[in-house]
Amino acid sequence: MSDNNKKYNIAVIPGDGIGPEVMDAGLHVLTRIAEKFGCDFKTTKVLAGGAAIDATGKCLPQETVDICKASDAVLLAAVGGPKWNDLPGDERPEKALLELRKLLGLYANLRPAMVFPQLADASPLKAEIISGGLDILVVRELTGGIYFGKKGTEKTEFGLAAYDVEQYSEMEVERIAKTAFSLAEKRNKNVISVDKSNVLESSRLWRRVVEAVAQDYPDIALDHMYVDNAAMQLVRNPKQFDVLLTSNIFGDILSDEASQITGSIGMLPSASLADGNFGMYEPVHGSAPDIAGRDIANPVAMILSIAMMLRYTFGLSREADSIENAVNEFLDKGYRTPDIASDGYTKVGTKETGLLIAEFIK
Repeated sequence: MSDNNKKYNIAVIPGDGIGPEVMDAGLHVLTRIAEKFGCDFKTTKVLAGGAAIDATGKCLPQETVDICKASDAVLLAAVGGPKWNDLPGDERPEKALLELRKLLGLYANLRPAMVFPQLADASPLKAEIISGGLDILVVRELTGGIYFGKKGTEKTEFGLAAYDVEQYSEMEVERIAKTAFSLAEKRNKNVISVDKSNVLESSRLWRRVVEAVAQDYPDIALDHMYVDNAAMQLVRNPKQFDVLLTSNIFGDILSDEASQITGSIGMLPSASLADGNFGMYEPVHGSAPDIAGRDIANPVAMILSIAMMLRYTFGLSREADSIENAVNEFLDKGYRTPDIASDGYTKVGTKETGLLIAEFIK
């Protein structure tokens, strides 16, 4: 049972495309949690991404930053869409995400890649490869590396050239490694660290620091993989992975691959954590503007992101468990959103999915 006297302040960014729809479904479930467990959640909606550009001319208004910083956690639906594709890079909706991560100190991205037993047939992998389910946790460094390094253009004898610098400090690698090892302690005690140390100097430092951190976690098995081999092994033998520790760019690529293996990207949540308990929680999927407003988007990833918020930021494990159990009951009873529906199942829309999962919360 939660502390009835504690108020949890949550900044809510509905985003673009299907974002507002899946967020509404998620907040309906959060309201049910508040009723069932006596929690006091205060939500404040703010703008970011394309909706913010349309309303204010900026993808990340200062008011949004201020409210997010003053909150205990941030819930974010997807941002972006073709409507804003012609804007310069620094003005596009996706820039808001990079800025939020930087300004909020969100250096650790957690992306579970799970095969729900009820949806095993949706995976593109052979049944024997994923039999018994799959549960991988990608731990990605989020505020360093090539996305935040020096970048620019210069004239060369071959014409204009562009460069982006991959750079990591010992501190940046150490803190994300500690996050990965700490999470592995609560799972299957295995970390596979991904790098390209046969080629990149930044990866050689990455490997040295990860090995040093591993000395403080003697119960955790540590292995290393080059990123190209890791990409192959994810489809060849995904069950060998428990916690996958990666840099920013490698994690960006591998986490998308891992999520696609599950066959149900609309079911997958994510968390981006700062020091302490602060975090930003969002579904893995994009804004899908082509299906916006049609009540067919899958809100389960948003709902499970809320469960991650309850678990990691608020320490409400019982409440988080109740959401995850409700999602499983939703699937067990044969309900499916259109993206995961097949013959013999009951097809339901975005809004009804939120209502049903809320109803199944015990």
